[in-house]
This record gives sequence, C-alpha cells and structure tokens, in this order.
Amino acid sequence: MPDLSAFPITKRWPARHPDRLQLYSLPTPNGVKVSIMLEEIGLPYEAHLVDIGRNESWTPEFLSLNPNGKIPAIIDPNGPGGKPIGLFESGAILLYLAEKTGQLLPKDPARRYETIQWVFFQMAFIGPMFGQLGYFYKFGGKEIEDKRPLERYRAESKRLLRVVETRLDGAPWIMGDEFTIADVSMLGWVRNLIGFYGARDLVAFDELERTPRWLDRCLARPAVQRGLDIPKRG
Repeated sequence: MPDLSAFPITKRWPARHPDRLQLYSLPTPNGVKVSIMLEEIGLPYEAHLVDIGRNESWTPEFLSLNPNGKIPAIIDPNGPGGKPIGLFESGAILLYLAEKTGQLLPKDPARRYETIQWVFFQMAFIGPMFGQLGYFYKFGGKEIEDKRPLERYRAESKRLLRVVETRLDGAPWIMGDEFTIADVSMLGWVRNLIGFYGARDLVAFDELERTPRWLDRCLARPAVQRGLDIPKRG
C-alpha cells in the first residue's frame, strides 16, 4: 500500500484509498478540468472537496501541496518510477494524466504539440479573461462606476470566443475529429461564461455557430456530465 504520509495535505484530507490518485478540488471551471479528465480516462481516484469559500485552499496543509493556494491539485501514489508525486496547475495535471495513460493526447508528435498549444491558449487567455469578465459583470466589480474594465474584458472575451469559432471550422473538436485535453481545458470556462456568469448576451454567444454546438457536444459526453459535479459540494 502506498505511503502518502510525506504529504501534509493528507492529514487534513485523509486518503481512504491511498492506492488511488488523490484529487483536491472544487467544481469550478479549473477544478472540473481534472475531474472530467479522470472520468474520461477511467483512472481510479479519490476526490476531496476543498472549500475555497471557507479559505481551505489557504490552510498550511493545502499550501504544502500547492504554494499558490489554488485548486485543483493531485497526488498520484503511482507516479514516475513508481513513486508518489504531487502536482498543481490544471493544465500541467491534464498533460500529466494524458501522458500517463496515453489518452486524450495525440501520439503523433506534431499533433501532440498542437494540442498542447491550445491548452496553453486556454490557460493564458480564456481562463484569465473570462474570469475577469465574470468579476466585473457579476461580482464585486459590477459596483465600479468606471465601466472601462468591464468593456475591456467583454471585448477580449468576445475575441477569444471567435478564435475558438474559427478553429472549429469544419471540425467537431478543437483537434479535428479527436476529443482531447484541449477540449477538456476549455469547456468548463465557456460553460461558466454563459451560465454562472450570465454573460451569454454580453458576449453575443448566440451569434456564433460552431462554438455553441461544440459546447453541446462536450456536455453530451457522460464523463463530462459526471465530472462537472465532482467533488460534490456539501
């Protein structure tokens, strides 16, 4: 049985199944990337709810695994060389799990790097820009009288959606006929933008043709539906 005692996070969130991958997360757009990925690839795991509303990601135990204090994070008891490994950053975790299992990442080297570039695109642009739009449109930022920040993130979010729209020309998925970690990385953020943030009209989402259909295809996948609710909120 793997020994995870070297990871202080397991003292606050004990592993009932230490032989399984340990997921520390919440069903946010970043969190569901990993739960969806795990459901898609069928790797056994144990999910632990980290309540960011109660600042649990800033506890010493969580910070010992991710010093940046953000979900998701994982411990894989069967890491490289058979030794446990802890990882944070959702994009890095997606890449690790894809390479570990040989799933959702093309084997052809050129297509592999092309897929990774779209994951980086999500990490660098879609996540930060959609998140800022959500703040200025729905949360504390909506009280700011100066609407230039909102307009900046609205315009940038619209632009990014149109980058995705162009990419999907003649293809069901970001990488053509193959569902990959590129789709996994983006779908939660697009869903959140038009759903939880309520910005569907603000970004003229229904003026797009391919992106809404792509999102519907993503959400029709059983593994995606399961992953969107993991870990279950208390």
